[in-house]
Amino acid sequence: MGSQIRLLGWYSWIYYFVCFSFIVVNAVNGERRGDAIEKGFVFIHGKSFIGKIDDDFVCATLDWWPPQKCDYGRCSWGLASLLNLDLNNKILLNAVKAFSPLKIRLGGTLQDKVTYGTEDYHHPCTPFVWNTSEMFGFTKGCLPLHRWDELNSFFKKAGAKIIFGLNALAGKSIQSGSAVGPWDYSNAESFIRYTVKKNYIIHGWELGNELCGNGIGTSVSADQYVSDVASLRLIIQNAYKGIEPKPLLISPGGFFDATWFKEFVTKAGKSVDVVTHHIYNLGPGVDEHITEKILDPSYLNGEASTFNGLKNILRSSATSATAWVGEAGGAYNSGHHLVSDAFVYSFWYLDQLGMSATYDTRTYCRQTLIGGNYGLLNTSTFMPNPDYYSALLWHRLMGRRVLATSFYGTKKIRAYAHCAKQSQGITILLLNLGNSTSVQAKLALRFAKVPYGREKFREEYHLTTKSQNLHSQVMLLNGNILSVNKYGDIPPLKPLYVDPSKPIVVGPLSVVFAHIQDIILPACT
Repeated sequence: MGSQIRLLGWYSWIYYFVCFSFIVVNAVNGERRGDAIEKGFVFIHGKSFIGKIDDDFVCATLDWWPPQKCDYGRCSWGLASLLNLDLNNKILLNAVKAFSPLKIRLGGTLQDKVTYGTEDYHHPCTPFVWNTSEMFGFTKGCLPLHRWDELNSFFKKAGAKIIFGLNALAGKSIQSGSAVGPWDYSNAESFIRYTVKKNYIIHGWELGNELCGNGIGTSVSADQYVSDVASLRLIIQNAYKGIEPKPLLISPGGFFDATWFKEFVTKAGKSVDVVTHHIYNLGPGVDEHITEKILDPSYLNGEASTFNGLKNILRSSATSATAWVGEAGGAYNSGHHLVSDAFVYSFWYLDQLGMSATYDTRTYCRQTLIGGNYGLLNTSTFMPNPDYYSALLWHRLMGRRVLATSFYGTKKIRAYAHCAKQSQGITILLLNLGNSTSVQAKLALRFAKVPYGREKFREEYHLTTKSQNLHSQVMLLNGNILSVNKYGDIPPLKPLYVDPSKPIVVGPLSVVFAHIQDIILPACT
């Protein structure tokens, strides 16, 4: 029998498995001869969903850092700035187009030092200049309108949805570490009006970068931020008069501070559509123990309190605003080469996507699309790093509705499930943080309806690396190397077709997406 129904106490569960006898599976799906084997259960509650994500949940950032941005003696940004990125690169175009669409957030540390070269900006429009006496090590820099035109041409061709981070420090003075006074929005308003005049579609305007709470570099009080956001709301309403839908107003784009965020959300009311926060929970990029942190389940669990804290603030207020992660690079100061741009980072990244979704986070923006040591694409070659393929599989397989999921067995398995995307059924994500044990996972569902017909297979996507080299920048899908061809085309992501009566086998240090089409849950219908 492909499925059988058992009673567990007063619960009725549907188990998708038959035998649990030892089977030797080739390295395509991660299990190897000689691996220790553990058994476990993925329990999914199917009556209702526990959270929702946007269809375009996966988001990536483009930053302002010039080539002179260096950390710990390594200069990892190259020509990846919004001001100098090669927009004619075929791999870049194809990498973005593959998502159809990819949200891209334009911003970062230097955004609060950016001016816009509009007609009424009566100063030279010059780029950032390295100066160690300046905040963040650079002078102010200017975005010329011809470059904004070029960027928008690329975004339209690539089908990207753009979030633009505005300079929130214009007009403010720094006093005792705090930025005080009202926002001078004149330059930003001119820039927004130019954007509207050119018919450039902006998904959201975000105000400020890491100025909330204690801030990075400087900070703005919650009360002043509310006033500044209200000014931006009025600008958007006027500039987009007669245009629907209007762009989202997004803020504050900084690190979660419960007291600050609660005051901001309460006072901002309907002025703000999206509340964003940033995540760098792995510490500085120079840390030599980042890999150990990533493979430690208890360490990964630590970020749940942030997601839950913001969820509770939004739920307890009168706002209709939703939560996004506006920037997440894991390890700050540009990441760590051969960690944040290597296979091992997919365990952190996919776990973050899965965990944040369970707390009703609607969008998750990865720092970066390209640039630094944590780009989804290699800064110099534009070749996709492993996390690019992890992001693309998530985007294609994980639907909007999030299911309550837990794993019973080894603590080294991380388990998440969503209703499937653009098809019936569900998609399960399993991460095996253990380095020596394969896990055979049985599936148990509560409130599942017995399907009318049985599929003859389930689709599985096994992500591994050669010889369990966690620091490799080459990812394997079902045993095959993923790489672009000579034309810069992103490779197809093809599944294995597996007997649905068999358990899902998750090899050591591997990732599995399993798409099961014939499971019918009330949560998904």
